[in-house]
Amino acid sequence: MVDVLDNKRVATRFRILVQIADRQPAVSQGEIAEEVGVTSQAVSEYIRELVDDGLVEKEGRSRYRVTPEGVDRLFQTSDDIRRFADHVTGDVLDAMSEAAYIATDDIEEGETVSLFVRDGLLHAEPGDEGPATGVATTDAEAGTDVGVNSFEGVMDLEPGTVTVLQVPAVRTGGSRAVDDDVLADHCEKSDLVVAAGVEAVVACRQSGNDPAVPFAAGEVAAEGAERGLEVTVVATTDAVGRVTDTLREADVTYEVLEG
Repeated sequence: MVDVLDNKRVATRFRILVQIADRQPAVSQGEIAEEVGVTSQAVSEYIRELVDDGLVEKEGRSRYRVTPEGVDRLFQTSDDIRRFADHVTGDVLDAMSEAAYIATDDIEEGETVSLFVRDGLLHAEPGDEGPATGVATTDAEAGTDVGVNSFEGVMDLEPGTVTVLQVPAVRTGGSRAVDDDVLADHCEKSDLVVAAGVEAVVACRQSGNDPAVPFAAGEVAAEGAERGLEVTVVATTDAVGRVTDTLREADVTYEVLEG
């Protein structure tokens, strides 16, 4: 356990050091006492200890300043608290929280299940063979949603990539300037096809590939790639920049080609 969370005296000492840092150099011991929940006499004793330990220096009557050593102690203790909080939220609470998965087979509440991603969606199957497992919190028939918690391990998931196919704006030919065969070939190799711009939507339809989403293409493509899908974005030239900006921000691998 982190010392500041395990020992009340250490915790109070840390809180007073924080209060001095926040109020310096004019420090009212009465205000600190009210904030921390101890007596003014106790605050005085804690401050004397902090001065003796070289964490605080006295500059005059009711005037104190945190020393460089005190600043280091604040950073170190704050980092310890942050790591503990990350452990609680990232390990303990995540394992306790419930999420919905698609059941591949009939599952009973309390049964251990293996977890994986298929077609960009979370799936659960009976058994503990997978690198990631959980415990079913509900009964479920095959193909329905099942609640899962008590997660262990990490799911195998290779991030997908995004291919952005440019379609000229209508003023320079629009969908009529696109090679339907090239566009169809890219779309058929993809798990997901999305479009940005009217010319792009029309080009997709002309090639026999109605886009799954005709708007918010960058956001959808980024999330699809993060879920392991190979995504084709058909985008009007005017919209390509917005799409690639979104992909870069999401740290998704992509390439831009002529349609």
